[in-house]
Amino acid sequence: MTSLDSFAITKKWPAQHPDRIQLYSLPTPNGVKVSILLEETGLPYEPHRVSFDSQDQLSPEFLSLSPNNKIPAILDPNGPDGKPLALFESGAILIYLASKTGQFIPADTAGRYETLQWVMFQMGGIGPMFGQLGFFHKFAGKEYEDKRPLERYTAESKRLLAVLDQRLEGRDWVMGDQYTVADIAILPWVRNLVGFYGAGDLVEFHKFKNVARVLEAFAARPAVVKGLSIPG
Repeated sequence: MTSLDSFAITKKWPAQHPDRIQLYSLPTPNGVKVSILLEETGLPYEPHRVSFDSQDQLSPEFLSLSPNNKIPAILDPNGPDGKPLALFESGAILIYLASKTGQFIPADTAGRYETLQWVMFQMGGIGPMFGQLGFFHKFAGKEYEDKRPLERYTAESKRLLAVLDQRLEGRDWVMGDQYTVADIAILPWVRNLVGFYGAGDLVEFHKFKNVARVLEAFAARPAVVKGLSIPG
């Protein structure tokens, strides 16, 4: 394991436990994906809060690790070949941590790629569409007189929920009996849509009974309960 002192981000957020994975995040849907997976795997980690209020995400130190100025990002002191590895983008981090531990991703090649397609479904569809709906329903976008953007993102969010609901028919989780990174990627966004964004009625969430069932099971997992509030 190599010292983390050469990474600029540790100047702003010093590592109290440099032997642990360093997590730079906030409890947003993308952020909690990683804290939940870290809790599920049992990997030792040290969380650091990247405050949007003080624009930490635009600081040179954070940009040195996450050039797209988005959370989460990690710094693993014991990466491949024993060398530190810095990663941004929540999907990439999920895949890396699952592969590192051999947990929450199928060992067989076909199962692995089938799982990853659902991670990409979240990254390319659910995250961007639910996020836009949140902007036009809850935040500044709600003041727009032109309601076509809200209508578009509402319709697309409902379509994506229908895709997910069909997938979950007769399944405990996205991949069937096995709880995977696909669930950890998708379900925080569903929770945020009907919770923080308050868009449950807008998307007629009551129609998606399979999604609601699996979301309830997800929210009851101890690692999820803990991960949802990290960093505090």
